[in-house]
Amino acid sequence: MKKLLLGLLVALFLVGCQTPKSIKVEQQVGLLQVVKERGYVICGVNAGLPGFSAQDEQGNWSGLDVDFCKAVASGIFGDSSAVEFVGLNAAQRFPTLASREIDLLARNTTWTISRDVNLMFEFAGVNYYDGQGFLVPVELDIKSAKELDGAFVCITKETTSELNLNDYFAEQNMAYRPIYVEGNKDAKAKLFNGECDVFTTDASGLASARAGADDPSKWMVLPEIISKEPLGPLVRQGDQEWEDVVRWTHNIMVNAEENGITMYNVDLMLTSKSKEIKRILGVEGYIGPMLGLGMKFGYNIIKQVGNYGESFERNVGPDTPLALERGLNNLWSNGGVMYVPPIR
Repeated sequence: MKKLLLGLLVALFLVGCQTPKSIKVEQQVGLLQVVKERGYVICGVNAGLPGFSAQDEQGNWSGLDVDFCKAVASGIFGDSSAVEFVGLNAAQRFPTLASREIDLLARNTTWTISRDVNLMFEFAGVNYYDGQGFLVPVELDIKSAKELDGAFVCITKETTSELNLNDYFAEQNMAYRPIYVEGNKDAKAKLFNGECDVFTTDASGLASARAGADDPSKWMVLPEIISKEPLGPLVRQGDQEWEDVVRWTHNIMVNAEENGITMYNVDLMLTSKSKEIKRILGVEGYIGPMLGLGMKFGYNIIKQVGNYGESFERNVGPDTPLALERGLNNLWSNGGVMYVPPIR
C-alpha cells in the first residue's frame, strides 16, 4: 500500500509541476483536439521489449504495442507515421502519463484495480492476455517453479510481477533472494551473466528475453503460469472522447479480423455486401464522426496497420523469434478470449 500511495503522490506531484496553461487548454478543448492541432500522437512504450516495442539500429520502432500506437495515428490522421514514441521503463510509465508528457501508454501494462482507480487511469481494452512465468538456464535441470526455493531471482521492482512473486513463494512456503533490475534488457544481461538463477515477468517478456539469447536452446520457460496479466493501452481519466478513440481503435482491429478484412484486401472489401464490413470501413454509417474523426477511421487503420491478427503474427507469432502461439489471444470464435463489442 505504501508503494501504491507513493506512486500516486509522485504522479500528482508531476501533474502539479506542469504549466497551468497547458493543462487548462487540454481540459477546455479535450485531448483529441490538442492532438489534432499538434499533428501527431505522443505514445509511451517499452524502451526495449522486442516483439512488443523496440528500436532497430536506424531508430525505427516496431512491435505489437508500437502497431497499436500507429493504428491510433492512422485513425486520427490517416497517417501511421504521425506518432512520436517515448521509451519508458516500469518506474517512469505512470508518472509520465499522469504529467501529460504522453497522450497514451501502450507498454505491456497489466490492468489492475489499483491502477484503474487509485492512479486515476482508464484502460482502453486488452490487446494481449498474458501470465507471469519463469525463465531458467537448462543446465540447472529445473523442471518446475516449485524447485526454486532459495533461488536468486531477477525481478523488476514495484511491479505486479514483484507482488505476484511474493504471493507465489509465500503460498509454496519458499524463499527467494531478489536481484532487482531496471527492466527486460537489464534482466537479460544479469540472467545471461549468471548473476541470477531465474528471471520472472510476463511470459511474453520471457519469450522475448529467450529469443535474444546467443543460444535460445540453453534457456527454458518453466510450465507454471502464476497470474493473470491482461495487458492493454491506458489513458488518463476524465476525457471520454479521447478514451473512446483509443478503445475503438483496438475494437476496429479485432472486428476487422473477425470479418476477414486485412490490409491487403481492404480495398476489395469496400464493395462487400456485409453491413458490418461497410460500417467498419466507413462505407455507410457514421462510426468515424461519432468519434470526432473522418469517415475513413476504420479503413485507414486496417489499410496502414492491419487487423489484430496481422499485427500479432507480424510481431510475436510463430514465424517470429518470439514464436508465440495465439492461445488466449485468438479470437473467441477460434478458441481464444479476444472478444470486443461490435461496430453498430
